[in-house]
Amino acid sequence: MSNVLEKPKMMDYKRHILVCVGPRCTEEGESEELFSSLAEKFKAAGIDNGEFRVKRTRTSCFATCKSGPVLCIQPDGVWYYNVTPENLDRIIKEHLVDGKPVEDLVYHHGPECAPA
Repeated sequence: MSNVLEKPKMMDYKRHILVCVGPRCTEEGESEELFSSLAEKFKAAGIDNGEFRVKRTRTSCFATCKSGPVLCIQPDGVWYYNVTPENLDRIIKEHLVDGKPVEDLVYHHGPECAPA
């Protein structure tokens, strides 16, 4: 019997959205509800497959537990707070589709993506 592990496979993607669903980020489960809505929202925006596909992942804690829900978009290094359903729609349209971060919702830029 062989102990060789099968190499995982993953579809190509342009961006990766990480949503904190930890209990300190939102006490009433708002983050999980936002995450659960992403598949339908991505499909409606046309970013659920193809060259503009956005991958989505739940995380348990970003250790920035204020004004949640919070999420991060990689490889852009853009971190958002106060991600209400309405703000999520803005982030999808303006950042993920049009490529321009929603600056009034950004609380941190990674080292390679500070605004000009």
